Amino acid sequence: MHQPKVVAFSRMQDGSRADYALVDEFQRAYERGLPNRLLAAPSRLDEGESWQGFKESRLTHSLQTATRAENDGADVDTIVGAVLHDIGDELAPRNHSQLAASILRPYVRPEVTWVVEHHGLFQMQYYAEHLGLDPHGHLAYRDHKWFQSCQGFCERWDQTSFDPDYATQPLRHFEGMLREVFGRKAFGA
Repeated sequence: MHQPKVVAFSRMQDGSRADYALVDEFQRAYERGLPNRLLAAPSRLDEGESWQGFKESRLTHSLQTATRAENDGADVDTIVGAVLHDIGDELAPRNHSQLAASILRPYVRPEVTWVVEHHGLFQMQYYAEHLGLDPHGHLAYRDHKWFQSCQGFCERWDQTSFDPDYATQPLRHFEGMLREVFGRKAFGA
């Protein structure tokens, strides 16, 4: 019977170079599967109770946001950011933007990460007053170099992507872009 390769230590501080080389080998193999896991994740946004009350599911909303970005000539990083901008909704509904940005951060340019990280706050300008909340929180960033990028992302693509009549590309259309972005060597690696 074949024994699986495992490290010799029980405490990380006792690990050897060989132990960590083995772990690194497995980690790199696991990372190569990231595009497949990310392509599966948006489909969960189409299930269950994730966005009751809206005309479109969270998945369709995300794909519509990405389709609008692509139709406007956005680059691959931005389009992939649009596909995944709400991916955190499933596990972090109150801070989904930050979760999505954390997934993107190692692979896309910092501007895209910043936009995705802050889009939840910027989106509040469209609805917060109806819930008795501050619709102007995003203005705290008005002097930030990427303020207009986030404002444009929300205004042109995100807040308009609840239209059941909009010709929206399916997830498979964006598959090559996701594989390209998440197949890159991570920034800082």
